[in-house]
Amino acid sequence: MSSQDNEIEYRVVAVVLVAVIVLVTGFAVGLGVHKSRSGVPSTQAAAPAAAPAVAAVVSDDASVVVENGVVKFYFASGKADLAPGALVALGDAIAAAKAGKRLVLSGFHDATGDPAFNAELAKQRALAVRNALVGAGVAEASMELKKPVQTTGSGNDAEARRVEVMIAG
Repeated sequence: MSSQDNEIEYRVVAVVLVAVIVLVTGFAVGLGVHKSRSGVPSTQAAAPAAAPAVAAVVSDDASVVVENGVVKFYFASGKADLAPGALVALGDAIAAAKAGKRLVLSGFHDATGDPAFNAELAKQRALAVRNALVGAGVAEASMELKKPVQTTGSGNDAEARRVEVMIAG
């Protein structure tokens, strides 16, 4: 089996992953639009939507949040699966990268468990985000992956299991 065969297989997997993410995101958006048209004022419909993002950070579920232009992917314990809505959250970063900006992907992990396993898992999480970006048409050359960082202190372990995507100059 040649390396070209492996590359094609990885691209097929990336395309399938992106398609699943797009379908799940489309379903979630469609459901939200449907609920907002049920006669509930839009200010009341928007308030509950913000609460799950904060709750997901303290739970063990995968989630994605955009704060001050930084896309933060939170992962379930021991997993590297992206949360639904990943490509939607990466929209500005994808557009910036295609316009010539550089993206910096930083992985983090908590201090519990085997440090070597945690570092490898943080790397796999960053690669999952990178693969989603590549699947969306971002060139690998426009991305920089930083070495995984162990968070310390009294922070929440769920907060530590994340990958951040920042737009650099």
